[in-house]
Amino acid sequence: HVADLIAAGEVVERPASAVKELVENAVDAGATQITVEVQNGGMTFLRVTDSGCGIAPEDAPTAFLRHATSKIRTKEDLAAIGTLGFRGEALAAISSVSRIDLLTKTAEAEGVSLHLEGGVVTSQQPAGCPQGTTILVRELFYNTPARMKFMKSDAAEASAVFSVVQQQALAHPEISFRFLKDGQEQLHTDGQGDRMAAIYAIYGRELANNMLSVDGSWEKLRVRGFVTRPTATRGNRALQYFFLNGRFIRSRLLSAALEEAYRNQMMTGRFPACVLE
Repeated sequence: HVADLIAAGEVVERPASAVKELVENAVDAGATQITVEVQNGGMTFLRVTDSGCGIAPEDAPTAFLRHATSKIRTKEDLAAIGTLGFRGEALAAISSVSRIDLLTKTAEAEGVSLHLEGGVVTSQQPAGCPQGTTILVRELFYNTPARMKFMKSDAAEASAVFSVVQQQALAHPEISFRFLKDGQEQLHTDGQGDRMAAIYAIYGRELANNMLSVDGSWEKLRVRGFVTRPTATRGNRALQYFFLNGRFIRSRLLSAALEEAYRNQMMTGRFPACVLE
């Protein structure tokens, strides 16, 4: 249990990091629709629902064990990782510092419901539910009160969760994302695979209308996406989104390369926005 708590300190810093791990699992499950709901910034109530392949009833309790993963079979797989979450630590770490309800169903088997307290399965029973997985996380850090002191206001924590959902929606325009905060829908993308439509849904008409399409390649590398016109720059780098193989990354090198392309075309202290993959 102590080892789980240590792992939780690495994986689960705040509600947003739990959402990131759960959404990545949903993407890996082949979901076409993902809904994220939070209340009180995600500290008391955090639910991620997906339409993915689900978890088999016999595998559901195993999914919460440390290093349990269905995404790696041999050590050679580590050199060719094609999924987002592969370490098998996220569910174990999140469950060790919260109370969790899991509802999941595969196409072949009946659904199953699990309840965990501090990483321990306290109940498991059959359940009727649609295909996919729903994970409800309640009372995050209830058994590690020292961690609670580092949490910010509910509004700040909810904003961090919203940012994670936005990143995932931009990275995966082929998936329909919904985000609900305290019962109010804050975001809904159509999931039709059009990244510009995702940008429009997240940032609105003004930014979308001031973006230009980019598509270039060099040897084995390809860069595509959207950048803002020189006349529509921002006051900071907050809207610079870079994705590598579906993962959101931060890179000073890429930011510098992007800004070099705008040299002599924008004022000092202004920065271009982008969504590049």
